[in-house]
Amino acid sequence: MPGDYLEFNKVTKSFGDVPVVRETSLQVARNSFLVFVGPSGCGKTTLMRMVGGLETPSSGDIRLEGKPVGKPDRRRGMVFQSYSSFPWLSVAGNIAFGMRYRNDIDNAEKARRVERYLKLVGLEDFADHYPNRISGGMRQRVAIARTLAAGSDVLLMDEPFGALDALTRERLQVELRLVHARERKTIIFVTHDVEEAVFLADRIIVFSKRPAKVEADIDVTASLGSERSLDVRESEPFFRMRNDILHLIRKETGTDH
Repeated sequence: MPGDYLEFNKVTKSFGDVPVVRETSLQVARNSFLVFVGPSGCGKTTLMRMVGGLETPSSGDIRLEGKPVGKPDRRRGMVFQSYSSFPWLSVAGNIAFGMRYRNDIDNAEKARRVERYLKLVGLEDFADHYPNRISGGMRQRVAIARTLAAGSDVLLMDEPFGALDALTRERLQVELRLVHARERKTIIFVTHDVEEAVFLADRIIVFSKRPAKVEADIDVTASLGSERSLDVRESEPFFRMRNDILHLIRKETGTDH
């Protein structure tokens, strides 16, 4: 399960005198779908932001293919909870925006990539629409497509479906699993929703309360397989894993009564 594609080497983080992440070492395999869960405010988002170059470790380092990560670059694309689309650009224009600094591909290839990712996220009929004319779920699909079109090898997703209604969220979870299967990207996904984590992940890292340390490292694929449909949510292995993770988090927060 673990590999040496992305490595966390004794990483810590403090903000002033406040420790946020305790010494953490992890190895992440190429093309894997890793989900961080844990109590609210525990430091899991901070750890993900360090992968993206938005925060710097206080000690230790994070390496991508053996090289320390630095400032943000297109290899590490981020998708946030807020709908980060540009209102003055069409859906197609938003996706193309992710390639604006790519000089290694010509305009014809950029146009082909826009078309490809429009189809991948099911928005080909909305290419000329503007963000204020489409739903929140569609805007999140635009953000995912833009990140993929930019050529990101690692997708960093911070509660990307947190503001969506239950049915839209469920539909995008299925679509994200399909995108991951087709694109073979490495994904780190932060969520508070344990059911979402179990449905999406190849592997779940459960963190303690702040300062974060790894409480459990769970191989989800070994229990649920790599292909997921919504039916898996009704299975005994799914319920058992969800309940075990909830128990761990409740124990950390002192609410396991």
